[in-house]
Amino acid sequence: MARRLPSQPPNLPGFSYVRILGSGGFADVFLYEQNLPRRQVAVKVMLAEVVTSQVRHMFQAEANLMAQLSTHPSILTVYQAGVSSDGRPYLVMELCSAAIGLRYREQPIAVPEVLSIGIKIASAVETAHRSGVLHRDIKPSNILTTAYGHPVLSDFGIAATLSEAESSEPIGLSIPWSAPEVLLDETSGTVASEIWALGASIYSLLAGRSPFEVPGKDNTSADLIQRITKSKPQPIGREDLPHRLEVILARAMSKKPEARQHSVLELIRELQSVETELGLAQTSMEVAMDEWALATASDPDDRTRIGGVVSVDPAGRRRKRKLPASAIVTRTPPGTLPRESAGSGASREPDTQGRWTRALVWSLVACSVLVVLLGATAAFVLVRVAANGDIPTVRDVSGRLDNGTVIFSWNDPGLQAQDAYQVSVGTAPPSIQRSTEFRVDVNTGGSVCITVTVNRDGKTGQPSSPKCVDSANGT
Repeated sequence: MARRLPSQPPNLPGFSYVRILGSGGFADVFLYEQNLPRRQVAVKVMLAEVVTSQVRHMFQAEANLMAQLSTHPSILTVYQAGVSSDGRPYLVMELCSAAIGLRYREQPIAVPEVLSIGIKIASAVETAHRSGVLHRDIKPSNILTTAYGHPVLSDFGIAATLSEAESSEPIGLSIPWSAPEVLLDETSGTVASEIWALGASIYSLLAGRSPFEVPGKDNTSADLIQRITKSKPQPIGREDLPHRLEVILARAMSKKPEARQHSVLELIRELQSVETELGLAQTSMEVAMDEWALATASDPDDRTRIGGVVSVDPAGRRRKRKLPASAIVTRTPPGTLPRESAGSGASREPDTQGRWTRALVWSLVACSVLVVLLGATAAFVLVRVAANGDIPTVRDVSGRLDNGTVIFSWNDPGLQAQDAYQVSVGTAPPSIQRSTEFRVDVNTGGSVCITVTVNRDGKTGQPSSPKCVDSANGT
């Protein structure tokens, strides 16, 4: 089908038209130069023939949503919005590159880069979810790149609040990256369907094609819908791809929504654990703090801040360093008299009684300091015990060998929303994940051992007993 010609760029006060950037089903994107402050911007303009009251409402909703969310470093920044003189709504946005959406089909993108992109975009989606917003059109072409190489999520044009999604009308969608339940009109969007779209987008960046696109065969919309709703995605087919990453993506694209990761945050943690397994520095999560964390951030006695390292409160350290009033004495150098005696005509004969008195005072002072230190130590131990006492312990780790992969699993001991498992294998850096399964690929014989510890806000509980599996015979 022939592509349509772009519409005429509107005359926008304060902006000078430069050229066309791209065209979509509902809008064109033009390059303009803003006069003050002077900078190049991308302007998304709705097509006149599709502007109805419903479309205008959607466009206004997109402007409001992106204004609220665009402070996030991985969400496209919106500068302003308006309606042109010919009645077309428009958005003025940060100028970004569409290189990622084009490059993945031309050449494979390195695994470390895809993991970093995936975590940053997933952080943007998790932030939107915490604001009660679903994107509903996550796909590679909606992942842009800033001038500084940072990936950002764009096009919230069909976004909806979580409550609106349950009752909204059918929407335009991108079939290759839409979850089965969306294609079957069972829902117009949920957190689970967003996880599916994220998994499908990460898969695409690794494979150079969408998950259910089969090279050399028909890949019409009908063919893709049939495969997405009935079959499993094709293997990615890369030798440098960690097996566990493919397992994570397969779980994200499970047919049953309840079998997927329970939140985008859980998916982020699993991707970070793959980075750790590869010896890479973990890409930081860019997720805003919860309201309760912000409300307590100024509390000097707070010991539950997200991401903090277990430490004694700084104010508490200052109090412990301050000696009690009873321990403040004037130290007299040995062999000298007190100040009031030195200025008098008193005899300088040895003062045996004075020495005994001073010795007794110093003994009492030493005992007092020792008692204070012991009390402080006991209090610190009690604080640590109280802090860690409610962190659950994993007690039932099991393991088995399956085609060269040792699969460890355990039951959830009662994790809270912010908890994660810290899995240690030998001397390797621990992996952080939410899944109750951990896989280790083995190429030679030998025993593989792991311990599992629950991590809560940077604090760890008691580790599980080590679980070992002999990779030669699976016992």
